Amino acid sequence: MWLFDWFRKKEAKTEDDHMKYLIVGLGNIGDEYVDTRHNIGFRVVDAFAKKQGVEWADKRYGAIAKTRVKNAELTLLKPSTYMNLSGQAVRYWTQQEKIPVENILVIVDDLSLPVGKIRMRGNGSDGGHNGLKNIASCMMTQEYARIKFGIGNDFPKGGQVDFVLGQFSDEDNKIIEEKLDYVGEMIKSFCLQGLDRTMNQYNRK
Repeated sequence: MWLFDWFRKKEAKTEDDHMKYLIVGLGNIGDEYVDTRHNIGFRVVDAFAKKQGVEWADKRYGAIAKTRVKNAELTLLKPSTYMNLSGQAVRYWTQQEKIPVENILVIVDDLSLPVGKIRMRGNGSDGGHNGLKNIASCMMTQEYARIKFGIGNDFPKGGQVDFVLGQFSDEDNKIIEEKLDYVGEMIKSFCLQGLDRTMNQYNRK
């Protein structure tokens, strides 16, 4: 009888875990990085947390905010490790909250997309992005969902670092602001409908 109870508890725990999600916005901490192109991940999760009415708390490896979307429990994360070591925070909070890798969603800036263009992927290479590269290294997989937020690539040869660490123009900021709620709806859809349905619905727009 005890063995049956153990399996039943184990199965229930697994079901609970599948309702937990880690939503990671990538960026760099520090006033000098606020609202830079490279910090668009922070900006997205900040807007989402505000919309959900939840506050951030400084925890190990990052700022954490917790919220619910219907029956899904979301842990929002802004790593405090700086971009190049983002994987340490993702690994720690994945283990801490017992979240399966298929329930991780990372929001990241993307140079290959025009400003404000959004694309969701279920896996893929890091594309030269140091944050994604470190996540793949720490998690030992590239099989996690990510939302790529286009920041454009209007910079001269050799000017990539200055560009990604620079501020958006006023015109670009208007585009960004219009997309924040849109990405928030994608986050909710990912948690409630799953990756494939969310990609089918939003990648066409």
